[in-house]
This record gives sequence, C-alpha cells and structure tokens, in this order.
Amino acid sequence: MKPLLLLLLLFILLSACENKQEENTSEPETATLEVKYSGALKQIMHEGDLSAKADLKDLKNLDHLYAIGALEGLKGEIQIIDGQSYVTYVDSTSHLAFDPSFEKRAAIIVYAQVENWMKFSIPAEVVTKDELENYIAQTAGENNINIHQPFPFMLDGNIAFIDWHVINWQDGDMEHTHEKHIQSGLHGTLIGEDARMIGFYSDAHHGVFTHHTTNMHIHVKTKDNMVAGHVDDLELGKVTTLLLPKI
Repeated sequence: MKPLLLLLLLFILLSACENKQEENTSEPETATLEVKYSGALKQIMHEGDLSAKADLKDLKNLDHLYAIGALEGLKGEIQIIDGQSYVTYVDSTSHLAFDPSFEKRAAIIVYAQVENWMKFSIPAEVVTKDELENYIAQTAGENNINIHQPFPFMLDGNIAFIDWHVINWQDGDMEHTHEKHIQSGLHGTLIGEDARMIGFYSDAHHGVFTHHTTNMHIHVKTKDNMVAGHVDDLELGKVTTLLLPKI
C-alpha cells in the first residue's frame, strides 16, 4: 500500500512541476484596444464613393475620442484629439480654415477612445517614415500591445519636415489617385515645426484606413494651430516622443 501511495504522491508532484513550467514559459498576454471605422479607402479610390459613412455628431460625446479621416465629398480632413475637433477644409478664398464643431460628416473615419498614454523617447536613428513604422510596431509589441490588431498612436516634438495636404476634391471627378488627392486642395511642407501627430497602425487594414504601401495613416496639427491635415511624408527631428495607448 505504501509504495502505491508514494507513487501517487510522486505523480502529483511531477504534474505540478510541469504545470508551473508551462506557466513560466507561456507567451505574455497582449492587450487589444477597440478601434472602430466607417468607410474605406478602396471604396473611394476604386468606386468613387465619397458619400457620408458617419456623422461626427454621433461621436461628439465619446470620452477621450481620437480620430482621423476625410469629410464627405473629400472636402476636408478630420482630426479629433481627446475630444477636440480640428477639422480643416479649403474655404472660398482658397485658404485653410478650421471647424471646431462636430457638424460635418465623414466619407471615411477611424477612431478609438484612449484615456491614458505611455510615452517613449524615439531614438535619434529613427528618422524616416519607414523607420518610424518599424519602431512603432516594435515598441508596441514590447509593451504587450497586440500589433496584429489596429491601435492608435501619437507623436510629439519638433519635426524635421512634414509633407501635408488638405483635400478639396473636384465634384464629379471619378479618377482617384493619391497624387490627385494631394494636388486637389492645399498642400505644403512644414520644416522644423513643433507638432503633434495622431495616427492609426494596422497590418490588416490596407485599402480600408491605410494605403497598401504602409501600415500607418497619420494626420498632423502644428502646436500653433495654424496647420492641420493629412501626412504624406515626414522625417523626425532630434527630440520626438511616441505615445502609445495604455491598455
């Protein structure tokens, strides 16, 4: 009887050790933040569908709202930072105008609610847009954010340069290209500006809210609130901070 009891105890101890080892070697859990969107780039680029897919009024009361997109008819850019609207459009005098209201509608919009952010100093060797994309994915993964699900991010600092545009699409034009979108409205280059950028990262939403050549969709707003629009290209300055959602 005693040998049988000893064998049973040995079996229990071995099982407990194996379970503990499995716990210690298991992959850390990753967190996912709910990102929502309406409309899709492929509907705009391939079908010419510029109709409204969301009403900004329906999002106005969401706490800690962050969003980017384009207005219906492609008549301007959407940018919302912590519930504050920085919608921009080209006015009748061909100047850039801001609309702080939530009275517009979106042909495409991607958004999330983020209450708290984590901050990371971007290394000086991260300069180009491609290098930034890789750094964002790496840093998010290292901080247990699921990089195979979409997530928002922000950038703060002095930027070496940013190519930007605010779209003002010509009614009835059905031939859509990225270059025509840039040329249709106001566009320019910011050099050495203090700016905040808001973007969304995803490796699974090409043609939805990112273009096929990138995993990022980014908008910019200068700290003096003189320019806000879509980012076409950039180079980071020496001191730039990455903000990722604290989930």
